[in-house]
Amino acid sequence: MNRYGTHGKRGRRGATALLALTLAGGLLLTGCGGDDDASGGAKDTTVDSRRRGSAPMPPPDRPRGAQRDDGGTSTGEGEKNGDSREIAPDPDHLSTFALDVDTASYGYARRTLSEGRLPDPATVRPEEFVNSFRQDYERPDGDGFSVTVDGARTDDEDWSLVRVGLATRSAEGRGERPPAALTFVIDVSGSMAEPGRLDLAREALGTMTDRLRDDDSVALVTFSDEAETVLPMTRLGDHRGRVHDAIDGLEPAESTNLGAGVEAGYETAVEGRREGVTNRVVLVSDALANTGDTDADTILERVATERREHGITLFGVGVGSDYGDALMERLADKGDGHTAYVSTTEDAREVFCEQLPRHIELTARDAKAQVAFDPETVAEFRLVGYDNRQVADEDFRDDRVDGGEVGPGHTVTALYAVRTRPGADGHLATATVRWLDPDSRDPHEESGAVETDALGESVWDAERGLRVTATAAYFADALRSADGDRSSLPGAPGLSELSERADGLADRTEDEDLRELAEAIGEADRLA
Repeated sequence: MNRYGTHGKRGRRGATALLALTLAGGLLLTGCGGDDDASGGAKDTTVDSRRRGSAPMPPPDRPRGAQRDDGGTSTGEGEKNGDSREIAPDPDHLSTFALDVDTASYGYARRTLSEGRLPDPATVRPEEFVNSFRQDYERPDGDGFSVTVDGARTDDEDWSLVRVGLATRSAEGRGERPPAALTFVIDVSGSMAEPGRLDLAREALGTMTDRLRDDDSVALVTFSDEAETVLPMTRLGDHRGRVHDAIDGLEPAESTNLGAGVEAGYETAVEGRREGVTNRVVLVSDALANTGDTDADTILERVATERREHGITLFGVGVGSDYGDALMERLADKGDGHTAYVSTTEDAREVFCEQLPRHIELTARDAKAQVAFDPETVAEFRLVGYDNRQVADEDFRDDRVDGGEVGPGHTVTALYAVRTRPGADGHLATATVRWLDPDSRDPHEESGAVETDALGESVWDAERGLRVTATAAYFADALRSADGDRSSLPGAPGLSELSERADGLADRTEDEDLRELAEAIGEADRLA
């Protein structure tokens, strides 16, 4: 295997999810999402689902076994039978994953860097860096997805970055959302006394309460060494003052019994569950369990059971400089949910006004993507991130296998490092997204393809969206490679060069999100 590795079929049936991000429940519910990024820059190399110039490669119902270097046969079961999960069996050039719209990893990395520390490489998930930036993919006319595939060449010979972009319809085009029943589970342990934790939660919850509709309902559960239902499910109407009183009374207490908090939160959500509305549990915590049931598997099973039996999903909002990133992500995965991280009022505003409106309502359930690379033109490939979202190739059309939940107004981006064969010309790849209608559970699919001649000459001269994606991915890759255990992406610039490129992109676009990205890269360069 060469230094970049090849990414193909991975056997884990990873579930993905997206859900209602919390704090912002109210802002989200008001539908105050911002506009998509405007496109700009050089040649647009996009080939989307409306341009099917070549026959797409439909993924097979089941992948074919292939001979491995050790003489065994690839079975699609990952490492279980001893095969390398980094080798794509030939001719099986498939990559399958559940959709993911989490952003917590990028937010936590920015917080860590601002405090003068490099983030732990284990907390860096490249797909969450990439998906922290909105894209201007063409939107579908109705429910479902549009599929955009584009790419550009890197400075490494024969290596390109290929981007698969998925988008749902605009959140503003749907009309009035259904009512919501939100159970907020708030960590009030001693560690939450740190600035930027419980104080931020109180402020955000107060704002949310003023913005929710009269037909929405709110419940409030707190936990420290024990859990307590402070406010049962309460229809707002004329009861906003009662909700404000409960929020204002939140004060830090002792240790963190996360298991008790999750248990009580779901019990309260089940008791207050309303038919025909969006039922969500919103967990606000630093996820540092140290009392009671601290076994992650036990806590996770509770979340998964309630999700299966009652359809109540989980949205996790992480806070604090010390943060249990891995546990919060696993909780959200099991709860068909979503995670975000906030450390400032600006972060909270972004989560509530920009992200929440895209989470309260579902456009697609169990959404998965499968990319089929043409073996005639592609020698090897590697999916950037999505390590915990892998789905066995043969399970792409098995609708019993979990995928991700996606709401209106979303964009989802997956980036691949692809080595083309010398002189390759013609069809490069076809990307297909499959999802279930949230109400009828009927399956739907949409595809898009890209040709080798659509690859731009340089990533750094590509259109704006692709440059942003590449910058975010290279940044995450550099942070993950800091421990020396991983090889870098092809064409990876050093942090110093990447910082300069990010600065230039931020200056030209005058985009505050890109300015924050450039500052984070600059800080990482200084620390490294």
